[in-house]
Amino acid sequence: MMEAIAPSTETNIDPVRVFRLLGDETRLRAAVLMHRHGELCVCELTDAIGVSQPKMSRHLGHLRDVGLVATRRSGQWVHYALRPDLPAWLGDALAALTGEPPFADDSTRLRSAMARHRDQCEQ
Repeated sequence: MMEAIAPSTETNIDPVRVFRLLGDETRLRAAVLMHRHGELCVCELTDAIGVSQPKMSRHLGHLRDVGLVATRRSGQWVHYALRPDLPAWLGDALAALTGEPPFADDSTRLRSAMARHRDQCEQ
């Protein structure tokens, strides 16, 4: 059973706060993957970026707390997606990074992780 978790109600995104938050490599890599691939399960992100599940969940929690991502629970897994109402400048910045290392390699690993985990993530 899927249970929606309320997104943050913060509508004003402070660029300084966003870039300070995305100054962490794990959070930036996760944001770029979500921008390119949409909603992702935490298990897919851990495989793509190569970090532990607790570390990834903690970083995603920071992104959620400032209003950059919305979450959805499906069984034991939480799925994360960038909020669709984010400012265009943020989408442009994330899009500019998708073909650069290590982001392009993350996308390749993510596709493999999605093939392995997609059925499991939706239970």
